[in-house]
Amino acid sequence: MKRTILVAFALVAIHSKAGLAQTSGNIGYSQSSGSARAEQNEHSKRILSKDEIPPTRTSMFLESSVLMNVKPDEYVAVFVVRQEDKTIADCGHKMDKVISQFTNELRTLGIENNEVFVDFAAQNKVYEYEASGDIAKEKLAGFEIKKNVSIHYRDKALLDKLVVAASHAEIFDLIKVDCIIKDTQSIRNRLMEETTRIIKQKAARYEKLLGIRLLQPGQIYADKSSSYYPTEMYDSYVAYESEDVSANYSQPKYVIQKARKSRTFFFNPLNAKSFDGVVNPVVLEPVVQFTLYLKLRYETELPLKLQKNKPGKAKT
Repeated sequence: MKRTILVAFALVAIHSKAGLAQTSGNIGYSQSSGSARAEQNEHSKRILSKDEIPPTRTSMFLESSVLMNVKPDEYVAVFVVRQEDKTIADCGHKMDKVISQFTNELRTLGIENNEVFVDFAAQNKVYEYEASGDIAKEKLAGFEIKKNVSIHYRDKALLDKLVVAASHAEIFDLIKVDCIIKDTQSIRNRLMEETTRIIKQKAARYEKLLGIRLLQPGQIYADKSSSYYPTEMYDSYVAYESEDVSANYSQPKYVIQKARKSRTFFFNPLNAKSFDGVVNPVVLEPVVQFTLYLKLRYETELPLKLQKNKPGKAKT
């Protein structure tokens, strides 16, 4: 049986000095403009819906948006294993051999069996064409089994060694690397502290510079949080320049074979431009980004002149 192996090498970009592994995987091929989607989501939080009451002559909104960059605590790398043969049993034997070799390689890196999980992903038929005269008929050629191997680890530098260990077992497809944050509640508490601090600063600034006094307490109008993981925030581009060739369709002479242009992936996180504040602003490696948008509605204290003209009880 003829067999075609499509090898998608895992993309692991290494900083030449610091040795920081980028945390994406081949999932990057299936998405684009991750940063643009995140920016659009953040922008949509600030738009009033039709059910929200707008500010009045005696009220106003104060809002604050904060971004926090957090380094992951742990990681889970997911590799896909494919095996193809004429029978399902033969596929299974080959699959068991490959996974056994891979797990043995992982143990040499200090990763035990309880940190590895094998997930049965798919089983499907494989077809090929058989030519007879001027007719090519499709026929069943065999079967293919796919399994995903998930590996839990804590040292981000270990990813390079995992890729090499996988290649020894002829596994060449790193799907993705999930980042794990253990304590998300403390992060959200920090974001709430920062957003409320900024709102108080704005209130004090308006009172000092514009004479606007806000009556306490404020009414919470929006409390919207989001999180963006590295697998969502990789963008790609193809850098090349080429000549244009115009075909002469009346007298075709050449078949044009285009050169392969390599696609580059890079971590493209949210930056400070859409936020009032950023916690941990320097990003040297892929991080998990948490955001909080807080919006409060305040009643304002009327100027003295308007207070005198305000209707009250009639004197008796």
